[in-house]
Amino acid sequence: MPLEAISPYFRYWRTIVALDREVVDAVVSPAHQGPSRELQSALNEWPGTYYWSQREGPNRLVLIRSVGPSPKERWWLHIALFLVTFGTVWMAGSVLMSPPATLPIPSSLDLQRAWADLQEWVSLAGPGLGFAAALMGILLAHELGHYFVAKRYGVNASPPYFLPGPPQLNLIGTFGAFIRLRSPIVDRRQLLDVGAAGPWAGFAVALLVLVVGLLKSDVVEGVNALTPQMIYWGRTEFYLGDSPLMAIARRLLVGEGTVLLHPLALAGWFGLFVTMLNLLPLGQLDGGHIVYSLVGRHQGKVGLLMWYGLVVLGFEFYGWWIWAALILLIGRGRIVHPSVLDPYRPIPASRWWTGLATAVLFVLTFTADPLPNIL
Repeated sequence: MPLEAISPYFRYWRTIVALDREVVDAVVSPAHQGPSRELQSALNEWPGTYYWSQREGPNRLVLIRSVGPSPKERWWLHIALFLVTFGTVWMAGSVLMSPPATLPIPSSLDLQRAWADLQEWVSLAGPGLGFAAALMGILLAHELGHYFVAKRYGVNASPPYFLPGPPQLNLIGTFGAFIRLRSPIVDRRQLLDVGAAGPWAGFAVALLVLVVGLLKSDVVEGVNALTPQMIYWGRTEFYLGDSPLMAIARRLLVGEGTVLLHPLALAGWFGLFVTMLNLLPLGQLDGGHIVYSLVGRHQGKVGLLMWYGLVVLGFEFYGWWIWAALILLIGRGRIVHPSVLDPYRPIPASRWWTGLATAVLFVLTFTADPLPNIL
């Protein structure tokens, strides 16, 4: 449907073409507010998406449609990365499920030694499948939350890219996942919805996995642990920090004492931790999206305070310094969120509640010192 077929229902409108999308900001004529049956019929045939901007009045309408060919996705690459990452997470989970197994770490490029190491991994593979499925499910839910809401708003978004991590270098076998937004975001409503969808989707799966895992976890006796929860990775003990939500769940489902986390519980713990990391109000992290959606350009002040907070926390856990440096690297030295196309259009009142609920989620999942036995 061309714009000319729907524009007679508008009092006036403006059109913005941003890369591969056309954005129409319209004021509906009084006779068609509500909307009228004729306008609703035309909207049903609109080849894109639309929504009403209620806080600007009952007659403000935003329409979005693609104006270029859809990109040809390299699905083979996304599937390959998913499968390779699943494999490395599976390998890491196998060691977690088989304490105190000795992790084979190749010391050379000797093919015979590498083959022997591979055989040892295979012998441990079965028990690690549940951990891999749980953790990959959490990451996939997070990224698909972003992806589907972005598609709902007509944003050109890539499928998820998964990042494998060799278990010898990475405790859980992955460096996470991400999607690329290849179209600019129109307004703060879109930004908040896309930004919040990922953490909430991942959190829902993580909470389910955590509950099941804690019910399978055991209290260990005679352990002088640094924290109330621990895991074995090979022959090494790792103590895990607490978030308020983790502490509540553990006490309700397991009880007092030092808990040896079942690998599913560990996957849930990591799910909460990843949710928290993404909700830091910095740059183009999900938390940066949400805070910018709520307070606009004042996000920079919040982000600066948070970044200095990470520097201070780094004296307890040096990983925060690495994360703070990565934030600057990704943002090219900036922690301020870039502007959307229309930063002045207000968000609906319902989105304020979404933003506040997400802020509460950040507090409940915040872990100041995730690995207390590692400086």
